[in-house]
Amino acid sequence: MSLKLIDLFAGAGGMTLGFVDSRFAGGFRSVWGVDLDPAAVRTFNENFGEHAVCADIETWLAEERDIPAADVVIGGPPCQGFSLLNKGRKGDRRRELWQPFMDVVERSGANAFVIENVAQLYNSPEHQGIEARADDMGFDLVGDVLLAADYGAPQTRRRTVLIGWKRTLGRAPAFPPLPTHAALGDRSNLPPWLTVRDAIGDLPAPRGTEFRDEPAPLDLHFGRSPTELSKARYRAVPLGGNRFDLQRNAPELTPACWIKKTSGGTDLFGRLWWNRPSVTIRTEFFKPEKGRYLHPEEHRPITHREAARLMGFPDDFRFLGSKVEVARQIGNAVPPPLAACIAETVKDLLVGDRVRKAA
Repeated sequence: MSLKLIDLFAGAGGMTLGFVDSRFAGGFRSVWGVDLDPAAVRTFNENFGEHAVCADIETWLAEERDIPAADVVIGGPPCQGFSLLNKGRKGDRRRELWQPFMDVVERSGANAFVIENVAQLYNSPEHQGIEARADDMGFDLVGDVLLAADYGAPQTRRRTVLIGWKRTLGRAPAFPPLPTHAALGDRSNLPPWLTVRDAIGDLPAPRGTEFRDEPAPLDLHFGRSPTELSKARYRAVPLGGNRFDLQRNAPELTPACWIKKTSGGTDLFGRLWWNRPSVTIRTEFFKPEKGRYLHPEEHRPITHREAARLMGFPDDFRFLGSKVEVARQIGNAVPPPLAACIAETVKDLLVGDRVRKAA
């Protein structure tokens, strides 16, 4: 039995992948996806079938267009309105896009929903608003901030996850999901967090600076064309170092604005560590000045393939679009291993008793 799945604000479909792919959770069938990014919709359809649309969900609902029936609605309403990187976020419309999400839950007849967003959602008024709307619709709600590394993704990404379910089901989900991994030395019998080395240590040096028409994983494993100044800056950052090491080792190469700023930003121009999970992969991971995105040893930023692996995407997942569009899809995605653990929780909530009785 497969549960019908709708993914809103779906992006490339990292969350859907965790739900539908048998290598992750499985047991779900994608019936509809919606996103405003045309390249992301192309990627979604390439991997899950031609049933995602490029549309504004608010307009779609206002026009009374069809909503497919579904068992579960999942999605991550755009999070930039909550982001600490967005200093002018007060009144940002993107904080309110959970409302059309809940409209789709209602109109699709779903018995459960999952909202994923940045950690800041958990203690926000919007969380309270979602809970109140869910209550009015006959749903109960649980939530927590989950760490992706605890669920098999090689990345220390923290995200709020909310699960809602109809009270008529007569049971609640086991939430949060039990971790599958733990920090090394955590006195746990779980396997240790996956590290950067686990994820990308087998990849050769990147070739070229463009997409290659080759079998994965080399299709996204291309480099950049840095200036001589950038190359010199990369070489000045030691293993595990960051912009402060650049200032100490090569002040003549350091931007003046960094020299004046003596605090904060310890990940900027930093190298990833081989023996730790990655930091959060964002949409501009190919720019070292944006975060800890230098390769642990090689004098270069990480590649698109390396970033995809650090999110937990398998190499056979096909991304479509320009370099910048694909980077945005990778950085905005839900790590599929994290999504899979959420999917197992939802599946057990909806069909667990039937599965156990059949067994």
